[in-house]
Amino acid sequence: MIISVSRRTDVPAFYSDWFYSRVKEGYVLVKNPFNYRQVSKVPLTLDAVDCFVFWSKNPANMIDNLQIIDRYPYYFQFTLNPYDDKIEKNVPKKSRIIDTFKKLSDKIGPNRVIWRYDPIIITKAVSEEYHYKYFEVLSSKLQDYTSKCIISFVDFYPKVRKGLEKIGAFEISDEDKVRIGRRLGEIAEAYSLKIETCAEEIDLSQFGIQHGRCIDPHLIEEISGRKIKDGKDKNQRKACGCAASVDIGAYNTCMHGCVYCYANYSSSVVNGNMTLYDVNSPLLCSSITDEDAITGKNS
Repeated sequence: MIISVSRRTDVPAFYSDWFYSRVKEGYVLVKNPFNYRQVSKVPLTLDAVDCFVFWSKNPANMIDNLQIIDRYPYYFQFTLNPYDDKIEKNVPKKSRIIDTFKKLSDKIGPNRVIWRYDPIIITKAVSEEYHYKYFEVLSSKLQDYTSKCIISFVDFYPKVRKGLEKIGAFEISDEDKVRIGRRLGEIAEAYSLKIETCAEEIDLSQFGIQHGRCIDPHLIEEISGRKIKDGKDKNQRKACGCAASVDIGAYNTCMHGCVYCYANYSSSVVNGNMTLYDVNSPLLCSSITDEDAITGKNS
C-alpha cells in the first residue's frame, strides 16, 4: 500500500509530529471526505507500507526526525514556486525554502526530492517572461539537488475561481501551454533537469516534457528494491497518471493560504479545525463520535 501524505494538506509543514506519532502507533484513522461518518483504519506498519509519498511546500519541521522512518521507502514532492504572499500567503521566504530543499536533498538524495513548479499562474504582474526568468533562477539553484521538475497549469475550479479572479489570473489556453512548455523545456535542458506534467492532457513531448506520475511505481521500486502494483488511481482526474494510493490527510487543515488551493473551503473553516488538533489523536484535526463507523483498509 502506497501512503500519500498528503494531497489534502501539508502534513510535513504543519503536522509532522502527528505523523511521526502515528507511525510509532502503527496506524492512522482517516475520515472519508464524502461521507464524514465513514472512517478508515489505515495500517502504517513496515509490512503494510510500500512507500510514503510526501507533498509539501515547507518540510523543514520534518527533516531532523526522518530517522523515525529510516526503514520505510519514501520520497518528497516539494513545491517551490516563484510567487509572493499575494498568491501564497503564508509560505516562508524563498531563500529559506531553497535552503530547506537543499538540506533535505543532502540528507536523502536528489532522486528522492522531486521539484514541483505548479500550478503555473499567469497575471499581469506574473507574466510568462516572469516565469521564464524565475524558473531559470530556481533551476540554477536546484540543479544539483533534484533531477526532475513536475509542472502543471492552474485549473479554475469553482471553489478557487473567485480567488484567482481577484488576483487577475488569466485562463491558459492550449496555445499558451505549448509556448510556455517550449521555453521551460529549453531552460530545464540547459540545467540537465527532466520535466514532466501533472494531470495535463496536452502533449508537450516535442519539448522533452512527458506525462508524469507523481506517485510513481517505478521510482518506488527503485527506492524500495521490490515490485509494486502498478494500478492507476481511479480516484484522481482522468489525465492523472499516479499509481493508486491511500491519502491520510484531511481537507481544510492547511495553513499556507494559497489562493489556488482546492483543499480548503475558507480560512475560517481551517482555523476552526485547527482548534481540534491533537498530536496524539489517531485522526488529524478531528475526533471519533458514536455515530462514526470504523473499517479496516489493508490494500
